[in-house]
Amino acid sequence: MKTQPTALATVLLSFSLSSHAVVPTSSLDSSNSEPEIIEVKGRHTNLVGSAISASQGLISQAEISIRPLLRTGEILETIPGLVVTQHSGTGKANQYFLRGFNLDHGTDFATFVDNMPVNMRTHGHGQGYSDLNFIIPEFIQEIEYKKGPYYAQVGDFSGAGSATMRQASSLERRQLSVSLGRDNYRRYLLTNQHQLAEGILLYAIERHTGDGNWSDINEDLNKTNGIVKFKSELFDGDFSITAMAYDGNWNSADQIPQRAVERGLIDNFGSIDPTVGGKSHRYSISSEWRNQHWQVSAYAIDYSMSLIGNFTYFMEDPLKGDQMEQVDRRQLYGANVAYQKNGELFGKEVEHQIGLELRYDDIDEVALYKTSSQRRLGAIRIDEVAQWSTGLFWQSDIDITDKLRSSIGLRYDRYNFDVASSIAKNHYEVDLTDNSGKASDDKLSFKFNLSYAIDQHVELYGSIGQGYHSNDARGTTVVVDAISGDALSPVDPLVGSLGYEVGLRSFWQDQFNLSLVLWRLELDSELIFVGDSGSTEPSGASKRQGLELTSYYYFDHHWTLDLEYSISDSIYATEPKSANLIPGTIDKVVQLGLSGQWDNGLFGSLRMRYFGKRPLTEDGLLNSKSSKVTNFRMGYRTSDWSLTADILNVLDSKDHDIDYYYESQLKGEAQPVADYHYHPLAPRSFRIVVSYYF
Repeated sequence: MKTQPTALATVLLSFSLSSHAVVPTSSLDSSNSEPEIIEVKGRHTNLVGSAISASQGLISQAEISIRPLLRTGEILETIPGLVVTQHSGTGKANQYFLRGFNLDHGTDFATFVDNMPVNMRTHGHGQGYSDLNFIIPEFIQEIEYKKGPYYAQVGDFSGAGSATMRQASSLERRQLSVSLGRDNYRRYLLTNQHQLAEGILLYAIERHTGDGNWSDINEDLNKTNGIVKFKSELFDGDFSITAMAYDGNWNSADQIPQRAVERGLIDNFGSIDPTVGGKSHRYSISSEWRNQHWQVSAYAIDYSMSLIGNFTYFMEDPLKGDQMEQVDRRQLYGANVAYQKNGELFGKEVEHQIGLELRYDDIDEVALYKTSSQRRLGAIRIDEVAQWSTGLFWQSDIDITDKLRSSIGLRYDRYNFDVASSIAKNHYEVDLTDNSGKASDDKLSFKFNLSYAIDQHVELYGSIGQGYHSNDARGTTVVVDAISGDALSPVDPLVGSLGYEVGLRSFWQDQFNLSLVLWRLELDSELIFVGDSGSTEPSGASKRQGLELTSYYYFDHHWTLDLEYSISDSIYATEPKSANLIPGTIDKVVQLGLSGQWDNGLFGSLRMRYFGKRPLTEDGLLNSKSSKVTNFRMGYRTSDWSLTADILNVLDSKDHDIDYYYESQLKGEAQPVADYHYHPLAPRSFRIVVSYYF
């Protein structure tokens, strides 16, 4: 039976994946100044005959490390067709785009670190909020991505796809790094490991500070990350336990109105309200045990966020302004059990997988406060929420013939919501008893994949699957608007989706890796960003379709060229053609990269990212401009040292990271004005990284 790259079987697959990278190891003789060539997993991997769709793949640490990253979240841009931007401060979750989705902060893209979910349900800023600032990129061993809802192992938020980041279980190199850059950018990193009893103790510490590149705000970013992981053998299996801690605080430069720049009130890197910002922490402990058949994991997370923003300025309150604070404080608990067994069915090889997923969000406070200069003036809404979910999945992969394979999956999810809306917190009390209540829902999802190998180099795929995303628990019991007092109707707790695609994958002579996909996705309801409140709300059903081309060409063991191209069309399914466009959706994404590594220790990477214009209104009369940015990295590495220089936004593009169109009111304006609001790309900047390996 061919091993599939699933959550349970990836440990088996990973030993067969390889690409070349120059990486010094801790076992190198210190007298030898030549780096060692070792084998690592990644895109230089033949998935013909093992993948169940054309829309999944693996990314190695070697491929992550050669890319210049402006922000931590851009680690996900290694996924073909995925764009990562920002409309606020560095410490806030990024904005994600994929397959015609403006995913906001993660509404239809599920993200995991090891077996812990990153997406936050019923979050203070937005449903599915995915903050990756607790990640240390150098500690990620690989990223497994799956686009589309065709995989039984993935449930909530996975309509557009999912990504699982697996952290290192051993370190090929121990590292001490110092990064320096423009605007007092400072980053310090230590990674190390020790033999401890019968196991290995790994740890990483990151400290990151910076002023940002804004004209009237000192971003004053302060971020600290720590990871400690212990791994050993236990009961004929591999056991690990990991503790992670993240603390961050920052001042923000939010999106700005175009008219303020045109009038000379601010410059392109200015702000209307210089007192916005945020702070967040995430502490977690997780464990995992796995052997040939079983994988068992559990986790506990303590999380909080305070995010202060002002998107409409003086529209609601001409005197004190519209600044508000969004708060989220919770503990999150979960466990996963999966079992895999190979067998036969009618004489054909079959791989069965079954699994159970449990998650409980104990949300002590999810709230919205009225503020001015970060001082609380009153509470708009304060809730406590308890949210449970149970997921069961089954998948069977069958070798029908030597060339024809199928994968059939079934998933069942059940959710329970308990919302308390008459709460007193921090000397504030809001009585919205009518919005309190309980709700529940369940969803049965079917998945089917079929693949046919033309030969050992080319394979064809067809996939269809049902998916879903959960809605904010507060929306499932709401009857009264917290601000206006208007009557509201509860939303559906779970929103279904249906996706299908056909694709091709080719891997030729260890040099050329290609995938081509035609896909379509239908959602029962959208989640749309609302600029005047900085929140999301559900809307009508939608349809998306598109094409994705991903190709990598390895000239030799020195040079690699990659091209990723995607085009999509996104519309509301029930609206007339004159008003059926989905605001914020990208129609084209192109990523082009050239990277090189040489035996003398030199390495480099040049990358260009382009994403096309986006409709900002349903009628398509107002659109954003396209955006393009180019980044460059060059470095030299020996067995003991490396020196890396990054030039971010090499061409100093004046394009935008994000664009919106909505009403706002500046101080002195008599009434609200509908206008473009945008966040510019960060200007050209330079960074130097010095690393010592030991």
